[in-house]
Amino acid sequence: MSSSLFEYFKSNYIDLNHKVIVCKDDKEVAIASDIASFFDIKHTILPDIRAYVGDDIRSFATEFVSLNSELYEFYSSGGLLIVPLHTITLKLPKKEYLQTFEIEFASVINLNQLKAKLYNWGYSFVDIVESYAEVSIRGDIIDIFPINSKVPYRISLFDEDVESIREFDISTQKSNKEEIESIYILPHFISVNSDELNLINERVKEIKSDSFIEDVESLGFWVLEDFGCYLFDNYECFYAYDMGDDIDEIYSFGKVNADKKTLKNLTTIPQTSNYEEFKQLNQKDLIEFHQDKNITIIAKNEAVIKQFAIEPKKEYKIVYKDIIINLISKNELIISLNKTTSKAKKIKASLVIDELKVGDYVVHEDYGVGLFKSIEPVSVMGSTSDFIVLQYLAEDKLFVPAQNLELIDRYVASTGSVPMLDRLGKSSFSTQKAKIKQKLLEIASKIVDMAATRELIKGIKIDVESEELGIFVNEAGFEYTDDQKQAIKDIFNDLKSGMVMDRLLSGDVGFGKTEVAMNAIFAVAKSGYQSMFVAPTTLLSSQHYKTLKDRLSHFGIRVAKLDRFVSSKDKALTLKALEHGDIDVVVGTHSLFNTKFNNLGLVIVDEEHKFGVKQKENLKEIVKNVHFFSMSATPIPRTLNMALSTIKGMSQLLTPPTARLGVRTFVKEYSDALFKEIVNRELRRGGQVFYVFNSIANINQKKDEILEINPKLKIEVLHSKVTASHTQKIMQDFENKKFNILLSTSIIESGIHLPNVNTIIVDGANNFGIADLHQLRGRVGRGTKEGYCYFLVEDKELLSPESTKRLLALENNSELGSGHALAYQDLEIRGGGNILGAQQSGHIKNIGYSMYLRMLEEAINLLSGTIDEDRKKDVDIKLSISAFISTELISEDRIRLELYRRLSRCQEVNDVYEIEEEMIDRFGSLDTNTKQFLSIIIAKILSAQKEIKSISSYGDNITFVYENDTKKLIKSKSKDEDDIIDTTLKYLRKKS
Repeated sequence: MSSSLFEYFKSNYIDLNHKVIVCKDDKEVAIASDIASFFDIKHTILPDIRAYVGDDIRSFATEFVSLNSELYEFYSSGGLLIVPLHTITLKLPKKEYLQTFEIEFASVINLNQLKAKLYNWGYSFVDIVESYAEVSIRGDIIDIFPINSKVPYRISLFDEDVESIREFDISTQKSNKEEIESIYILPHFISVNSDELNLINERVKEIKSDSFIEDVESLGFWVLEDFGCYLFDNYECFYAYDMGDDIDEIYSFGKVNADKKTLKNLTTIPQTSNYEEFKQLNQKDLIEFHQDKNITIIAKNEAVIKQFAIEPKKEYKIVYKDIIINLISKNELIISLNKTTSKAKKIKASLVIDELKVGDYVVHEDYGVGLFKSIEPVSVMGSTSDFIVLQYLAEDKLFVPAQNLELIDRYVASTGSVPMLDRLGKSSFSTQKAKIKQKLLEIASKIVDMAATRELIKGIKIDVESEELGIFVNEAGFEYTDDQKQAIKDIFNDLKSGMVMDRLLSGDVGFGKTEVAMNAIFAVAKSGYQSMFVAPTTLLSSQHYKTLKDRLSHFGIRVAKLDRFVSSKDKALTLKALEHGDIDVVVGTHSLFNTKFNNLGLVIVDEEHKFGVKQKENLKEIVKNVHFFSMSATPIPRTLNMALSTIKGMSQLLTPPTARLGVRTFVKEYSDALFKEIVNRELRRGGQVFYVFNSIANINQKKDEILEINPKLKIEVLHSKVTASHTQKIMQDFENKKFNILLSTSIIESGIHLPNVNTIIVDGANNFGIADLHQLRGRVGRGTKEGYCYFLVEDKELLSPESTKRLLALENNSELGSGHALAYQDLEIRGGGNILGAQQSGHIKNIGYSMYLRMLEEAINLLSGTIDEDRKKDVDIKLSISAFISTELISEDRIRLELYRRLSRCQEVNDVYEIEEEMIDRFGSLDTNTKQFLSIIIAKILSAQKEIKSISSYGDNITFVYENDTKKLIKSKSKDEDDIIDTTLKYLRKKS
């Protein structure tokens, strides 16, 4: 395809304005785009929308945002349009229904008219803008994320006049200082008025669909009718190559709008043979070999050329562009030094990642597990403050001042674990907490002691500068992510330091941990030492063995495997070869812990937390004086990461690899017809299906029900009561495609990498936690095919609004969003738990992961000398002033709670000032009560620094009580609230 397109563009680049090129899919669109860029042809590309009439377009949110933006660019500016085949079969918005409007500095905004227009144009009104097509209006502050922008904007009003327009950061919600003159808003849906929107609403009701929510946002695209058109009716369209049966294939998957005959009659770009495409190999050698040809070198920048050590010659044509074209003809060589890079963003936690909701279980540092009931203003002697209301056993209630919110953690334990409420006034919780603290001090002591012991041991120095390492990296076939590069750099620094490495690498499955590990193995082998790679299951070790053998063998690195599927004869030969140094790296399960090596230099353990206590003890003995590298598929909480990093190396992979596709997510009500369609769609593309049904008691009955729907299906059942040996056989048979569907409980959540399994059905999705759903979804889309995830519920009418909201958040965000941020936090907590091991689950259940990990962090910091045990002191402040974040300033409880949480955790006064600046930026000028609350937080921080345990006031008298129980009484100018707080802060700011 690329050679024909190259010649076509080369010959016709002047005559491509308002023409349309149709490609097979988004990958070929990217190729066409690179070629157009090479010839400086102005062009836009449309996304590959593989949706069919009646599909919920929420599941295609990213594509639809891109669609309107790119289509508008084509309509307004012309040039060439490059479109995937699926997308051109759809009726797209007409030019007149993709209008924009401008908001300028100093212009006048009628808020009611603006709200109506944005609503009609498909924008969602939210508390916090976190994604495209969202708007939040808070008094004189408007936040909006236009679909035609890469960043959201904050508009500040003075009455109805636009006072400023600035960009702001999604992750921090803080705006930039630099002001912007104007912005343009493009519709998320189409630019219609209220009457036209009502007409579309009526049409939506007539659509036959199994969409979870049936509204304009989910189904409006399918009823454009006179608001839409087919591109081939208005523009000259060409196929990039002969489509053959591709049109028929599209029709076989579902009904489409376009006329098949019309599509088949479109002009096909002639196939030519003057140029031939080649794969990137050793670019430098190719350039040297073809010196007789006209050579064009493509590179992002000069640094790329330097990286390949190519000396640019006069006869070379250098094109500095981030594109990839590799073509050769009799007289010409066009070669790219660029590599495909990941477009994926790092997972960023949302601002409200730790939000509390009514009905959440929480853990109070002093009183234990309670139920979060509400946030309420309470007046005492004429002064008002906000209190967090917690319910305990026997309906007892605890009122916690908002400034002390740092004493509360959200309760998180293992899936389905419901805690027992504690009883107020009893000492049972403090006794239990003291026991856990003692246990954690023991754990922390072992961690710190082991780290200290390892620091005294002289480590094997490994050569990490080998030229072959560069070749190994280049032969990966993909560009490493920045995270991978940093992790490898960290490991190499450890290996060459002369000290014994102890490093943990965390990252989601499929994010390239094994590739990072292979760099270490390679360096160790080339330095003359052996490596041991240990996995928790035979299936996982088999997978690692295949990967290592494929990547390392042709570099002369000898790879072997030891597990229970290896014959006794082969096992004996392998053990002997290891002892004599004839094998460089061995892969297997925990049975490797008893193996003798000739020259062991590196031990790598995947998912260490899945090994038993005895196995871990054996491991400790082995790694006493060799380099140790462990990997985990769950992220480690930031604070625990910081605590552990003082005694252990920590690296993280947060960016998915380039080839990793998103997982298309759907939330639907279960029906037999839907199940049949989902499975048949996957089987037609040669794939397999995970079916998650989380009830061991009823799972065989579910199998019978599935076979009644389709008796030809081949199904195996897997759950925790299936024996280990049978589990291994089932998983191997599944990997070898001996059956279509694996019906299992959620035990596959942290399962194996199976690139052929690209559809997952989660039955009863509303009964799972959001982190579990996020993990389950990660089981598919692991190869080159797009993954499909279906969250099914029995009856959507019975779902709580919160369950519906969470499920839709996952459906609407394949990569980022509030649902993912919450899932990510729960995964972090689980990752922290993994470090501790399953034997701690009883303690964790009693006080929740969050508090458990906080106590572990404190224990590690204490024993490693990072903090003093009594550094953090609670200060009881009872000043007669009204201090709370005003509901007039911020009406949404969840945002106020989050700000209370962040302010209560401030350690320095400057931290409070930063949040104050952010609040003014986000919500406008602060009222007196809010300012006074910030002053209370500042007073609390200053008091802790001066060892003051309480401050109280009565009339114009202010009393300070120190830790040693001495008191200081001072008088304010008056009993007015501003004088009370000013006098308090003035005293606290005085030098000791």
